[in-house]
Amino acid sequence: MREAVLRSGARVEWMACDPELADTAQFCAAYGIDPADSANTIIVVGKADPPVYVACVALATTRLDVNSAARKRLRTKKASFASADETRSLTSMLIGGVTAFGLPSDMPVWVDAAVMQRESIVLGGGSRSWKLRCSPEVLLSIPSVEVVAGLAREAGSE
Repeated sequence: MREAVLRSGARVEWMACDPELADTAQFCAAYGIDPADSANTIIVVGKADPPVYVACVALATTRLDVNSAARKRLRTKKASFASADETRSLTSMLIGGVTAFGLPSDMPVWVDAAVMQRESIVLGGGSRSWKLRCSPEVLLSIPSVEVVAGLAREAGSE
């Protein structure tokens, strides 16, 4: 994934991470990162034949609206979070390290609009050993990216 980030020309700070602390809550607590600045890349699968996949980027303080916003945009009757095995198979990355960079070229990347309001964000770095700190505008360097208002909701607002 490092090569994909370098190819993008994005200016990022690479942050080493203990793989045992890569999950968002543990990472933020251990490294002093505000969860409002942590952006998770989550693979969503639209239940169709064949299935359709999208990478969604949302702040850790929000909940991705899979059953409404993502499902409707995917134009499928059902959608869910991809399993850890599906995520690894599709992206070659493990949960806790998934990043929006270096994904398959046919996989769209949807970024919740709230992510773009942050001064800087911390993303997965392609493995559980790395995170990326960058300006959210860096995500706009991804060819398949689209900023989507209402893709995620504030946690607890369901």
